[in-house]
Amino acid sequence: MTAPEDTTRLGYFLAPHGVQGGVKVYVLGDPAQLLDLPRVWVEGRGWLRVRRAESVPPGVALHLAGVTTREGAETLRDLNVYAADAELPGLEEGSYYYHELRGLPVLGADGARLGEVRDVLDGGHQDLLVVMHPGGEDFVPLQAPYVVVQPGETGRPGAIALTEDAPGGLLGEGAEEAR
Repeated sequence: MTAPEDTTRLGYFLAPHGVQGGVKVYVLGDPAQLLDLPRVWVEGRGWLRVRRAESVPPGVALHLAGVTTREGAETLRDLNVYAADAELPGLEEGSYYYHELRGLPVLGADGARLGEVRDVLDGGHQDLLVVMHPGGEDFVPLQAPYVVVQPGETGRPGAIALTEDAPGGLLGEGAEEAR
């Protein structure tokens, strides 16, 4: 069972929290984004209503409909947790959710269109843009000073720009010479 379209992975379940079905979540990003969600999509389970969410630094503990025992919470261990993009809380200006980067054009330092962001992956210590381009698909580190998220007309992200400082070969250029 794959996550529905227009959802964003928020993290994954770690372990039970308490004896009444709470389960700790390892959160990718800001844990506060989970505190007011009405529901989450759980890998292999589908949509579950959030009965209660509580801050448990460094993450969050969720109490979900239908999960009322420690044993029930244990069955969720390691499952991914997603939210509907439209239900995520609003962000302050200059901040963005990674799902907002999907579909954005990727521009070179000269402004030429090089490709399009297909997805953003949590690479552990560094997040990666999955970029489709005429030569295929490559991973581009989402890292300043090489990559800049440019605002669009609405103030939300409008494009991804590689700067002049970006190392060559990020989008497969030069791969033929290396063979």
